[in-house]
Amino acid sequence: MIITAEECGELTQRCSKIVRKYENFDQIEEEQRAKFAEEAGDVYCMLELLIEHNITNWNELKERASYKRKKLETWSTLIE
Repeated sequence: MIITAEECGELTQRCSKIVRKYENFDQIEEEQRAKFAEEAGDVYCMLELLIEHNITNWNELKERASYKRKKLETWSTLIE
């Protein structure tokens, strides 16, 4: 669990650095995109391990993701 938390923290830091440096996503340099993909991939790996160790499962994650998307449709401009 601690490694998962640490990896999430590293993804958070990468997101913050990108938001501070770039006004929109089209401006992100390839090196920064690659670093973002590395951190996101690390978090994805940890999610897979949480599933392998029966801490959660894909159905639970998909259900929650669906709920979150619906919420974002209402409260954000991320989903049209």
